[in-house]
Amino acid sequence: MIDFGKYKPAVSKVVLLFFAGMLWFFVGLMLLFMASSWLLEAELANRSVFATAGLILAIFVYRFGFLRIVDKNLARILTVDEKRSPFSFMPWKSYLIIPIMIAMGATLRHSAIPKHYLAILYIGMGLALALSSGRYAKVFLREIRARKPV
Repeated sequence: MIDFGKYKPAVSKVVLLFFAGMLWFFVGLMLLFMASSWLLEAELANRSVFATAGLILAIFVYRFGFLRIVDKNLARILTVDEKRSPFSFMPWKSYLIIPIMIAMGATLRHSAIPKHYLAILYIGMGLALALSSGRYAKVFLREIRARKPV
């Protein structure tokens, strides 16, 4: 009989930390690129107002929302001793939320709301995600250093 278990993809917690950090960073970067393209279409005098509002939103979302989520994910990932599925860097509930977030974003982008106002939300979420990825990077680098033989 064939042992299919040995063909099951599995990675260490260091790889899970890398995947999580990269996902948060690149999704944040994508949102920031979208917001910046919308701001370029806004009147020059209003760009800094919209960008500043997005920055303020980002600080609140980062501090009071995403850091808690990141810390929960890190606590879960760091308790992993054996290799796990490469998709286990997020809890399964988060995979259910992703399509909802994508649908909300698509709905907003196709709504009648002017894009320069949406840029505030996209800067807030994008920058908060990108900043939060730094926490993953910090723990990832700490874990890499701890594994390095002396």
